[in-house]
Amino acid sequence: MARATGKKNAFYAQSGGVTAVINASACGVIETARQHKDKIGKVYAGRNGIIGALTEDLIDTSKESARSIAALRHTPSGAFGSCRYKMKSLEANKREYDRLIQVFEAHNIGYFFYNGGGDSADTCLKVSQLSKATGYPIQAIHVPKTVDNDLPITDNCPGFGSVQVHRRLHPRGQLRRRLHVCHLYQGVRAGSHGPPRRLDCCRRWHGRLGRL
Repeated sequence: MARATGKKNAFYAQSGGVTAVINASACGVIETARQHKDKIGKVYAGRNGIIGALTEDLIDTSKESARSIAALRHTPSGAFGSCRYKMKSLEANKREYDRLIQVFEAHNIGYFFYNGGGDSADTCLKVSQLSKATGYPIQAIHVPKTVDNDLPITDNCPGFGSVQVHRRLHPRGQLRRRLHVCHLYQGVRAGSHGPPRRLDCCRRWHGRLGRL
């Protein structure tokens, strides 16, 4: 197949466990691409991660309004579906990589944005290596998601603010569940001193809960 020249399209997909802000990253990629139409044509989103590329199940985001794309900032879960598919090396599964090249060529894709964690970064590395091995020109860019602030060889990867929200709300949720269990014991008589002790337990947990 003859390789198209000129302005290239982009492929974007989500991978791994979806998070509270992964769609905000999708919004950022798509909106930024639209601001640079002289360099990037369409943005195709792969349905269910890299599987969407392998099966050529692509969503043309250019058909979506600016309002719909902006709404991704506040949309939970993964708008385009996700997967936990770990690709093998080029030597171990050349057929799979040949399929990627076929799909990329068919849709004139020259940019590969993969939104996820460590395994997703590894997939980007393999796509980059594929480009070098085959001579097919594609830029592979990893888009970190939420709490992935432990990526190696990274200058600064603090993650999103939702990490701090989780750290604050998770202990509170644990205490509420324990308080609920204490309330269940109020109607159980386990000796003459049973109920007062359990009520005191509830008061102690409630006091701690109020300080969070």
